[in-house]
Amino acid sequence: MSNASEADLDLYINAALGKKAINLVALDVHNLTSFADVFIICSGRSNRQVNAIAEHIQTNLKKHKIKPLSVEGVGDGQWVLMDYGHVIIHVFYDPVREFYDLEGLWLDARRIETPAMKKQKSSAATSK
Repeated sequence: MSNASEADLDLYINAALGKKAINLVALDVHNLTSFADVFIICSGRSNRQVNAIAEHIQTNLKKHKIKPLSVEGVGDGQWVLMDYGHVIIHVFYDPVREFYDLEGLWLDARRIETPAMKKQKSSAATSK
C-alpha cells in the first residue's frame, strides 16, 4: 500500500476509533488474497459497544459517500463483518476475537500504521 492509500484508510480508522474501539489493527492483505486489500480488526468491551462501533463506522463513512457492500452480524454484538470492497472491517467482542484469532490466521500480512493510529497510540501513552 502506498502512503496515500494508508492516509485514506484513516477515514475507516477514525470511524472505528470514534466509539473507542480497542486493539485496532490494520493488515495489508492485497498480496495474500484477491477479495480485499486491507483488513481492519478491532474490538469492543461489550456486545453493546461492538454494535455501537459498527453503527458509528457505517454512519460516519456514509457521510463521506462510502457505503458497505454488505454488513453481517449487527445485533448479536459478537462479530460484525463490514465489507467495503477493498477494505473489510471486523468488529469483535474481545473474547470472540481471541477465539477466532484472525491476526494469527493472517500472520503473513504486513501491519499498517496510519497517522490516526499513531496519534491514538501517542495519546494513549500520554494518558497513562
